[in-house]
Amino acid sequence: MNTSKRHGLSVGVERVNEHIFITLKAAGKLTHEDYKIITPMIDAAIAEVKEPDVKVLINATEMEGWELRAAWDDFKLGLKHNNDFKRIAIHGNKGWQESISKLGRWFVSGEIKFFENLDDAVAWLKSE
Repeated sequence: MNTSKRHGLSVGVERVNEHIFITLKAAGKLTHEDYKIITPMIDAAIAEVKEPDVKVLINATEMEGWELRAAWDDFKLGLKHNNDFKRIAIHGNKGWQESISKLGRWFVSGEIKFFENLDDAVAWLKSE
């Protein structure tokens, strides 16, 4: 019986036509250790985007949640980059993810919107 559980965050910079996005994919239940590894990568990815307004696509379809300390890490990361994000699209498939996206609007200066369809999320990020 396989008892290992996959979890973590992956980060990338992705081009969709002429638009550049920072992409994050969350899987499993995120831990404080995941954030210790990924936070410098997110910081570096944001620093590499030359545009003043960063657009972020988060794929949360495989995400199960956070450990309490990891949720705090996520909150601190959002505050740190509060003014860097123009738009954040969250692609998910669970009701609680939509609720979290609404809560995030209090802490990020840019727009945050939840989508159940990936194409709709990308289209919204590309629109002005």
